[in-house]
Amino acid sequence: MIMKKLFIPILAACAMLSVGSCKQQKSQTGERETIDTIALAKTPVFSGDSAMRWVEAQCDFGPRVTGSQASQQCGDYLIKEFERLGLTVTEQKAELTRFDGQRLPMRNIIASLNPDNLDRLLICAHWDSRPWADQDADESKHHTPILGANDGASGVAVMLELARAIQQMPITTGIDFVCFDAEDMGAPEWAENDTVDTSDTWCLGSAYWAEQAYMNGYGARFGILLDMVGGKGTYFAKEGVSMYFARPVNDILWQLAKQLGYGDLFQDREGGQLIDDHVKVNTIARIPCIDIVPNVTTGISFGPTWHTTQDTPENIDPAVLKAVGQSVLQMIYNDAAMTAAGE
Repeated sequence: MIMKKLFIPILAACAMLSVGSCKQQKSQTGERETIDTIALAKTPVFSGDSAMRWVEAQCDFGPRVTGSQASQQCGDYLIKEFERLGLTVTEQKAELTRFDGQRLPMRNIIASLNPDNLDRLLICAHWDSRPWADQDADESKHHTPILGANDGASGVAVMLELARAIQQMPITTGIDFVCFDAEDMGAPEWAENDTVDTSDTWCLGSAYWAEQAYMNGYGARFGILLDMVGGKGTYFAKEGVSMYFARPVNDILWQLAKQLGYGDLFQDREGGQLIDDHVKVNTIARIPCIDIVPNVTTGISFGPTWHTTQDTPENIDPAVLKAVGQSVLQMIYNDAAMTAAGE
């Protein structure tokens, strides 16, 4: 059974990069030693309650299925919110083909901080919601669109709150907040065929973005994908594709989260490999990008609301949004401090 989660072959080597004052060495036995304590740069406060309001605002439009009226309205809202926060917004529009041959009007939204700075970071999430609740316990709902409070809205809400927090303590770092469309259009379980590989029916918007980024010479030193980052009871393992392509980024972020007191959510263990938007960012755009995503281990799903009609704001925890957002914010400001120091 092929769903959003799938173990896949690795295609290329990851790039080494520095985003903090730390060390990672091998012992004489060849085993990796624990990252040293990282000096924490001063950061603004990330508000989980503020991020929660942005989750609710997106869900107020209803399911943001690619090409729907709710998607159009929510997209317009997101653009206005990013612009209100002082970012420069551009759009990518294209027509893409769904697993069943249906053509879709795809819309990626790119909000850029300090767009003239060529030294850039990438923070991304998908903003569409799934057209089918194909994992719902009630089979009569398997063709019902989901609200996508966690699977879609949570990642975008964290990006908006990151942008708001950065306005309180401006930095010169170039950051692109990218909202990918058509991530969750992958073939539903009820439409799968054992003779057809449906693994490439996901992440259509990020594939398009990555192709354009590569052709236009866009580069970022590293990227962070936020996917399902607000569910109650959520914890995060180090996703396998992230560890292959961008191990230093993953290790440093997990260490920062631990030092901030979020080690219970960011667990120091490796999970499985996942088909998600970061795969195209790594393999096509060639930007080392990690995925903060819950419970990626063999035989474990992404939580009880995943691809069900229960993926609603009532099942989002502002404390989880806070933990993710503050950890990413710390990473951004540590990177800014290192850049300012010329390291």
